[in-house]
Parts: sequence; C-alpha cells; structure tokens
Amino acid sequence: MFRFKKFSVDQTGCAMKINTDGVLLGAMAGDAEPLNILDIGTGTGVIALMLAQRFTDAKIDAVEIDEQAAATAKNNFSNSPFANRLALYAKGFKQFFEDHPEKRYDLIVSNPPFYINSLQSPGVRTNLAKHAADGFFESLMSAIAAHLTEVGICWLILPVDTSALVKNLALQSGLYLQKTISIHSFKDVTAHREILAFGKNNTQTQTDKFVIYSEPKVYTETYREVLKDFLTIF
Repeated sequence: MFRFKKFSVDQTGCAMKINTDGVLLGAMAGDAEPLNILDIGTGTGVIALMLAQRFTDAKIDAVEIDEQAAATAKNNFSNSPFANRLALYAKGFKQFFEDHPEKRYDLIVSNPPFYINSLQSPGVRTNLAKHAADGFFESLMSAIAAHLTEVGICWLILPVDTSALVKNLALQSGLYLQKTISIHSFKDVTAHREILAFGKNNTQTQTDKFVIYSEPKVYTETYREVLKDFLTIF
C-alpha cells in the first residue's frame, strides 16, 4: 500500500508499481481545467487519482488491459474520495474506443509501455506493462488524435529515444508538439525522460527542464513543490 496525502494506492497484482514517471505525469499534466479526462494504461490507477485530486470537476475514464491491474485500480478508485468521478474499463485502448466511438476528451494522459524492439522482460505481464509491440505507438497516436476535443491536450511521459519516434507519429496524426519537459536526475546529466504535450493547434513549442535531485538523495525545491500536495514526505 502506497499512501498519498489524500488517497492510498494498493499495488497488489500490478506488474508496474508506482514510480517517479507516473507521479510526475500525474502532478504536471494539464494546464487548464479539463472536464473529461482519459488515462490510457492506468496500472494501479495512481495517475487518474492524482488528476482527480487536482481537477475537482473532472470526470475521469481509465483503461487497463491487464485484468489483475484493472481489478486493483478499480478497488483503488472505489476506496478514494473521488470514487464518483472515476470509471475503470478493463480493456485496451483500441477496444475501448471501438466500444465508445463518441467519447471526446479535454485531456488524455498515458505512461505507456516504452521498450520497442528490445529484449523482452521475463514474465508475460511485465512484458505487457513495459514493452510496446510493433505498431503500438502508431495506433495510440492515431486514436488519441481522433478522441481529443479541438482544444484538448495529450500528455505522455517517455524515454528520450522513444519520444523522438512518437513526435513524428503524432505529427502524422495531425497532432502538434506544444510542450516538452526534459526530466533530469541531476542538473548536469542528460535527460532520461521527456514529458510531451500534443494538441491540434500548431503553436510554438514550449521547452522546459525539470531536475529531480540537487544532490544524491536530496530532492530539488522544484520537485518538492510539484509533489507537495501528494507525497507524504513533503
């Protein structure tokens, strides 16, 4: 059980546990006040829960293809203060959109599987959580483009090499890169992740840098500020 300030997250049966990528996306995604949010690949449900805390008027759908993780996320939603605004769908995003072609979202977020054409992890469920099959990101970006509102924004967090591919695929789907946040463990090291925000409006891309540690085991003030409403250590 991982305890946040306003909710708790059971991680039982989830191949992907709570990690820095997820909490950063949950804390940073979305600039306006979205009313309809979709979390693709919700895992434990932590990102959806963080967004529910941040956006108090939003309805949030979450999809998860792994049945065990989906069951855990559903329980986490039910046990949270935001239960009446959260809905869990135990299916992949393709099936979800086939079943709900009419749905449109102001904000779509995903911390997707990101290893492409790489050595597979041991265990089927870990593979499902971590490894993207050929064509995964093409399908993902196309589906996102079709289900964003005209002013909607999609936020993803990805390794830097994967983000380069996704930027091109997003453009092919009619989505423009509006913001890039490079994530660095320390200020003088190369970024290991990028948070990307895409929308349908072709605007100038905003570029930011985010540093996690000021020194080993000491978080930066920026990190503390971003996560102070969520993590009990701050």
